[in-house]
Amino acid sequence: MTSCSVGNRDNVDNNSSNEIGTSLCFIPCTFVATILDTKLFNCKAIISLSPYLFVSHPLFIFLPEFLVRIGSSTSNSIAMSIFHTPTFRDILSDLAMFITPLWIAVIVGVFVGWAWKPKWAFHPKDALTKLRFPRPPSNPHDQDHDHNSTTTSTSGLVTELDLLHLWKLVEEKDGGPAWIQMMDRSTPTMSYQAWRRDPESGPPQYRSRTVFEDASPELVRDFFWDDEFRLNWDDMLIHASTIQHSDLTGTMMVRWVRKFPFFCSDREYIIGRRIWDVAQHYYCVTKGVPCPSMPRHNKPKRVDLFYSSWCIRAVKSRKDGQLTSCEVLLFHHEDMGIPWEIAKLGVRQGMWGAVKKFDPGLRTYQNERASGTPLSPCARAAKINTKVTMDYLRSLENMTSDLLETESQDSSDKPVGRNIPKLLIVGGAIALACTLDQGLLTKAVIFGVARRFAKMGRRL
Repeated sequence: MTSCSVGNRDNVDNNSSNEIGTSLCFIPCTFVATILDTKLFNCKAIISLSPYLFVSHPLFIFLPEFLVRIGSSTSNSIAMSIFHTPTFRDILSDLAMFITPLWIAVIVGVFVGWAWKPKWAFHPKDALTKLRFPRPPSNPHDQDHDHNSTTTSTSGLVTELDLLHLWKLVEEKDGGPAWIQMMDRSTPTMSYQAWRRDPESGPPQYRSRTVFEDASPELVRDFFWDDEFRLNWDDMLIHASTIQHSDLTGTMMVRWVRKFPFFCSDREYIIGRRIWDVAQHYYCVTKGVPCPSMPRHNKPKRVDLFYSSWCIRAVKSRKDGQLTSCEVLLFHHEDMGIPWEIAKLGVRQGMWGAVKKFDPGLRTYQNERASGTPLSPCARAAKINTKVTMDYLRSLENMTSDLLETESQDSSDKPVGRNIPKLLIVGGAIALACTLDQGLLTKAVIFGVARRFAKMGRRL
């Protein structure tokens, strides 16, 4: 019994040793086959595996002959791939093959995201309104309120500060970055120049200068203010209506709906506008204003940040040097809800196509006015201007500059005690970083958090 058990035990040990040997032989062979199959076979792989292949397992003494026999059909290509030094062109082609599909996927994803917007993807402000409790039904008479009524005051929509800001833009005194010219085109009866600049915060800003031959400033003023006629020549404008109007100052609140390319939905604008007459230089201010009586909708999407103002004045004609031409200086920027770089590309590509429609539209409008066509309500509102003098503008500029200096002095005279929390935060961060000796990454994280809290304390 004892001998039989010992014999069985020896057989088991022999079988297990054979299985271990088989597995040790199978694992390296499988790995080498994987290397050959994936074309990762190179000198570095063999050198890194040499301690295991030639020392731990004697079978791999014949590895070179084994590799030659297996890879005889592809030995030349493998050898060339081993000893071939890649050129700069090969590296660029490999990078292009790797990066191009990624960029194509990103661009397709961006365009698909603009074209298709799920219902659950809404603006955070709209989310707050959706979480509110429903209001009880209001009086039916209140629901039939006419937006064209003037019950709500329009005096605060566009103020003299807006006039001063436009005047500074015209005189290049606004203190913004320099303008970069992007276009200079002309026709026999019109010339056009355009500039762009990128502020530190906000969307890109545009400045343009358009000169119309044989046109008066009053005609051009009415032309750009007339929404009814704009629908005839402005292809992007698909709806225009007046919400409020003041017969005293000419201030208007209008609603526009404009269409954009296929990957963008239509955009809605609630615009406040007013005209000032400064020695027959017409400063026309239009900007986006809030309107609680006009609820928001998912489509068209409302544009809140919108500014498009211009100065219209007579200039000398390039033909005879007489004051028979009209100059329009336009300043425009808006946040349409798309990436600003994409918006700049679209503006640059479609700018001249939209601008060259100005002159035919103006000549048609000029002929209709000469034939005695009745004025539209918007054209009649364009004739209600607030007259101010240039001296008044300069005094307003001095007044605002004095107010800004006073505010800056008040901010500099704040007690030093408010800086104590900032010092405590920074000092505590230094002490904590020195205590926790966990490497550079931990210290960087601690200093970053302390810096964020210090900025928050500075705002307070």
